[in-house]
Amino acid sequence: MAATEPHPRSSWAVLAAFAVVGAVTQLLWLTYAPVTTVAADHYGVSEGAIGWLANVFPLFYVVLAIPTGLALDRWLRPTLALGAVLTALGACVRLAGDDFGTALAGQTLIAVAQPLVVTATSAVPARYLRADDRPRGIAAASASTFAGMILAFLLGTVVSLHAALVIGAVAAVAAAFVLLVVLREAPGFVPEQPATGLADFRAAWRNPVVRRMCVLVPVPFGTFTALTTWGQPLLEPAGVSSDRAGLLLLLNVTAGVIGCAVVPVWAADRGRQREAVLAGVLAAVAGCLVLAGLPGMGTGLGAFVVVGVLLLPALPIVLELSERASGPSAGAAAGLVWMAGQLGALVVTGLAGLLVDAPAAAFAFLAAVTLLALPALPTGHALASRTSTSRHASSATSSR
Repeated sequence: MAATEPHPRSSWAVLAAFAVVGAVTQLLWLTYAPVTTVAADHYGVSEGAIGWLANVFPLFYVVLAIPTGLALDRWLRPTLALGAVLTALGACVRLAGDDFGTALAGQTLIAVAQPLVVTATSAVPARYLRADDRPRGIAAASASTFAGMILAFLLGTVVSLHAALVIGAVAAVAAAFVLLVVLREAPGFVPEQPATGLADFRAAWRNPVVRRMCVLVPVPFGTFTALTTWGQPLLEPAGVSSDRAGLLLLLNVTAGVIGCAVVPVWAADRGRQREAVLAGVLAAVAGCLVLAGLPGMGTGLGAFVVVGVLLLPALPIVLELSERASGPSAGAAAGLVWMAGQLGALVVTGLAGLLVDAPAAAFAFLAAVTLLALPALPTGHALASRTSTSRHASSATSSR
């Protein structure tokens, strides 16, 4: 039954429960990354095989991003619930056996679930938060995903592989249970125009702001993923050990959490999204050029922290601008943006990997790629765009 309150309050409890599940998906995704060698020895497979326990995630994301976005527009709560349950199921499957096949089966389930959760980073704030709270909600949800990465790296250094799997399963089950409980609350901000399936996708793609964001987002996604993937081998010739490279990566993601929590909110409050993304792009270009010419622990520390705190906030900024412009097709728009980001990560990381034996060339390549973001920076039209259905939501209903 529709609520009579004309201006529903923001439901931060739903946002918080969703953010925790999002963090858990990242924790489970990267469980094996910090202990690749240990896991390879444990399961009796190559390190390359262990890499596929993480690599299946972007592959499934590219395939499922758009269908997931359409599902979130039409069936937000059931889609989120399915994602949370599959995440918990996959985490438990990993404990069902002590062999590589079981680990891969569990990771595959989690990889299928991840888009159902993470793609809702803008959809949940759009349906459960007031318009003036949504930039903060999107920033918090984005920061939580990077916080999950930090937890994965920390667990990998302080507990055994089996203990990490147990902790992951417990966290996934608990987070799913809490989200299922809070999702009993219907969204307070439902678009006046109902979701229409493929028509939403077409509407999102026709939106010039969404298309522009799809051109922009592969750059921060690609540069960040390439640096985190190849940072250690690229810096090794300069005397940076694997332990120190791991520290750089941890600081990079930690800086990203802080940046995603602070920069997008500051930019949205002041209408400075363009300047914020521009600062991140230029900082990443400068950092990569410094590493190309003067690789080392000191320069790596500065470059990785700057990239984290300034470049990663481009993601929540892009998601917030897309949500503003897309109205009732916000889920489809988010699916397009996430798919573009994952494609960028796959392409840029793959090309950078071809230069792993030539660190200077690899860092110069990443600097050049990052510059490609400049023509796609948010314009005045994107910053001012907000459809009436995005600004003014109807009262709460139980239809989702």
